[in-house]
Amino acid sequence: MDNNFSKPQRESALGIVIMGAHMMLKIGKATFFLFVIAFVKMSGTSFAYLMLGIAAIIVFSFIFAYLWYLKFTFFLDQEKQEFVVNKGIFNRDQVIIQLDKIQQVNINQNILQKIIGVYGLKIDTAGAHGEEVSIKAIDETSAYILKEHLLNSDTTTETQRQVDLKNNKTAEAPFLKISSWTLFKVGLTSNYGQSLALIVVFFYTVIYEGRQLLDAFKINQDQIQSTVTGMLTIVTIFILVACLLIVLLIVNLVRTFYKYFELEISEHSNTLLLSSGLIAKKNTLVSPNKVQITKYSQNYFQKKLNMLNMSLKQAHFGQSKKGHEMQGNTLEIPGCNAGERDELLKMILGKVPFKEKTFIPDWRFLNLPIFFKLIVPVSIFLIITFNVPELKPYIGFSIAYLIIGVLMIYISYRRHRISVSQDFIIKTSGIWDIANEIVMPNKIQAITTFQYPWHKGVDVGHLTLHTAAGQIHFKYGNYTEIKQLVNYWLYQVESRNENWM
Repeated sequence: MDNNFSKPQRESALGIVIMGAHMMLKIGKATFFLFVIAFVKMSGTSFAYLMLGIAAIIVFSFIFAYLWYLKFTFFLDQEKQEFVVNKGIFNRDQVIIQLDKIQQVNINQNILQKIIGVYGLKIDTAGAHGEEVSIKAIDETSAYILKEHLLNSDTTTETQRQVDLKNNKTAEAPFLKISSWTLFKVGLTSNYGQSLALIVVFFYTVIYEGRQLLDAFKINQDQIQSTVTGMLTIVTIFILVACLLIVLLIVNLVRTFYKYFELEISEHSNTLLLSSGLIAKKNTLVSPNKVQITKYSQNYFQKKLNMLNMSLKQAHFGQSKKGHEMQGNTLEIPGCNAGERDELLKMILGKVPFKEKTFIPDWRFLNLPIFFKLIVPVSIFLIITFNVPELKPYIGFSIAYLIIGVLMIYISYRRHRISVSQDFIIKTSGIWDIANEIVMPNKIQAITTFQYPWHKGVDVGHLTLHTAAGQIHFKYGNYTEIKQLVNYWLYQVESRNENWM
């Protein structure tokens, strides 16, 4: 591949294989169960037609991939400091990215790319679609040289860039490296919710598709349901719960090792280079001044093990981003110790922030959550219980729910704090995982304050800080103090000549 990116050029020709396999995978995922049902139910004479259908999908996928390869071009406009991509088979699109708007460049390599010997390059900006450009197949040298062009939009010569690239790749040592033992502890102590959601989605998909297969094979579902119900006893329920917990931990460990295996962080030309991945290796280069919110969190077990999780939140575009795209703008760094956290904070923020003055919420913080999340649902349940005698044995569960709920809301109230110093704002919150979100005043894009009419007499109000990476809320604070803080932050933003990116 030509490394003169000022001229339009295509991906590596091997990208046809990558794109064709990607298209086959998408079609296969959408039609997998249809093919399974057709394969089981069809007669022997129709088997040939099934094979012809599969062959047609393969041929269509590679024709599409070849046309995409022909139409996909990219180049760098050095004069305008823009990266231009032309793509699309029938509907032609041109994507123009200002180099100073690029937040991070990812150089990845999945299994197929490893076999073929190419890399994938992804460019992320604060645009509405998350990942703006994805180049499926590019050789290693071209990928790293293009990355240097994109993230260093100065007048450095091509020769000097290649010399710096070689020196950085050979001499640069990571200042943070997460070991396998640390990842094992991370998998045991965090991200339970995400793994549980993954398990629920998996079982829902299996049950849904299983019903489709039962309908297709005309199997009596009532007989299966009665058999399963007869097997459910108290002992089996406890066994199932234990098995679910074990599966949850295993899934959590697998996810952690798959995503963060051999996680290394190094400093690279005033930027952070993050490298991780078990099967698909991912290299991410991000500029510290484009990090909007820096967050670190720690639960009870992690505190005992002297470890915590960090995340660096970059800009995203409003509410139009989907959940997985939002996550793409957040860089996760699990398993840090306190010293490594401070080193990262120094690199990103310039120094370790401290809590100079802390503001706490009013006790009225407890009222609405207790009323709407506890009193109302428990009251409805008790009213139904007195009219449905079969539910009376479960009254104890509602009482336990009420007690646990009150305790959790009270802990949330005790942890809800905002600390302010001259250079930083630190929001503390959480029940189990205690999180600290750090933002600099120049990153604030808007400030919202409001007050319920019935709180005017007691001088209680709410504060929301709007940044390009999301919002930071402080609820039920002293409204007079909140207005003073807002005036102070607005003065800082207006008086300092600092960019938010």
